[in-house]
Amino acid sequence: MNLNELSIETIEAIMDSLPVDLSFVDAEDRVKFFNTPKNGRIFPRTKMDLGRKVQNCHPPKSLPIVQKILDDFRAGRRDNAPFWINLHGRMIYINYFPVRDSNGNYLGTLEVTQDITDIQKITGEKRLLDD
Repeated sequence: MNLNELSIETIEAIMDSLPVDLSFVDAEDRVKFFNTPKNGRIFPRTKMDLGRKVQNCHPPKSLPIVQKILDDFRAGRRDNAPFWINLHGRMIYINYFPVRDSNGNYLGTLEVTQDITDIQKITGEKRLLDD
């Protein structure tokens, strides 16, 4: 499939259809993209965040960790950085991934955040359309 065949509007609609928060930070550590899931974001973002350094979007106490992740991604020492936290009685899973081009050059970092509270309760199996 060729992404050139999809409009920007379609790509944005696809991203907004996912039950996860996505944020992309470019190689210069600037926020360049975030989606807006239909049920809202766990960690809200506004258009004012676009172009901001990602370091300015995190609490000061987490800055050393954020910087280490970014440095490790740039150096190729890490392929992801998963975390999970309890937030207002919900289990939130956060995973960071380096984004690289076909030659392995670092293009930026993708943050994926998901409320997994209900997922943790799953048992057995449910087949497609098995109501």
